[in-house]
Amino acid sequence: MSSELKSFLEGLDSLAQDCASRKGQACSLKELEELRIEFLGRKGKLAQIMGRLGKLDNSDKPEAGKKANEVKQAITATLDAWEAELNAAEAGQAMSRFDPSMPGRKPWAGSLHPVTLVMDEIASVLVGLGFEHAAGPEVENDWHNFEALNMPPDHPARDMQDTLYVSEKIVLRTHTSGMQIRSMLKRQPPVAVIAPGKVYRRDSDLTHTPMFHQIEGLLVDKNVSMGDLRGTLTVFVRKVFGPKTNVRFRPSFFPFTEPSAEVDISCAVCGGKGEMHGKTCRVCKGTGWVEILGCGMVDPNVFRSVGYDPEVYTGFAFGLGVERMAMLKYGIDDLRMFFENDVRFLEQFA
Repeated sequence: MSSELKSFLEGLDSLAQDCASRKGQACSLKELEELRIEFLGRKGKLAQIMGRLGKLDNSDKPEAGKKANEVKQAITATLDAWEAELNAAEAGQAMSRFDPSMPGRKPWAGSLHPVTLVMDEIASVLVGLGFEHAAGPEVENDWHNFEALNMPPDHPARDMQDTLYVSEKIVLRTHTSGMQIRSMLKRQPPVAVIAPGKVYRRDSDLTHTPMFHQIEGLLVDKNVSMGDLRGTLTVFVRKVFGPKTNVRFRPSFFPFTEPSAEVDISCAVCGGKGEMHGKTCRVCKGTGWVEILGCGMVDPNVFRSVGYDPEVYTGFAFGLGVERMAMLKYGIDDLRMFFENDVRFLEQFA
């Protein structure tokens, strides 16, 4: 055996013994990893010895390589055994810190979304007043969404809708009023339905989003009057916002109702005073009133489109934005908060 080979093999034996003697220095997984790098790293002690392999005679290299592999495996097995011991010790310490008599942590159960809460409340009030639920497609044809509601292709009111078209005659519904048409086509009066659901318009800012929620209501029967509309909506508003809420009706225009009106309520934030703490109320902008919905008596042309005789039947319709109602009810001034999924915001409604 050449002196170079003897020195090489002695170095490997010494390295294995050195590693075995270092067990007490590895008291944590971090310190163990440092030992692994010291012995087996790219610039570690084994790599330094293997750097002398090229100086050996070719006849000595097989024996030297075999010995180097055996030493590497031995060091690896030693370090792995220490790691297992450290992991077991840490697990035992964790168990020793566990107190089974302590009460468990109650998980956060979440809550219904504020828009869902308000929509359910509104629907519950209207069902209590005798209305039935009606549901239908969110992708609607032009006839149900516009023409049957007294909005022919050249009607200027179509420009107010900011419609999202799927094709020339198919749209994402701009309101749930199409369900009024579908409900009247299915039955003869009396009809009393509400249509809650998602609607879509090309609009996005602090108070508008491309998708939002509406609830449309329809009542058709003989001898239905504007007084019935006013009484129904006054009861509805005071059940949602409180019995002291003031209500007013202002003349307006909608293509599918005549006469038409917009309904205002006394501002729920400032109590109808128009100011808070000496400053103009941001919600009602100092007027003391906030618009919440549109309504009116169903236009005779709408009745004709579904085969009702406008000389026999009358009716009223109304529509409201659920997000707007939720903003007023909870004092929220940015509509986008409803759609950002911020848990800090949503957990307030648990």
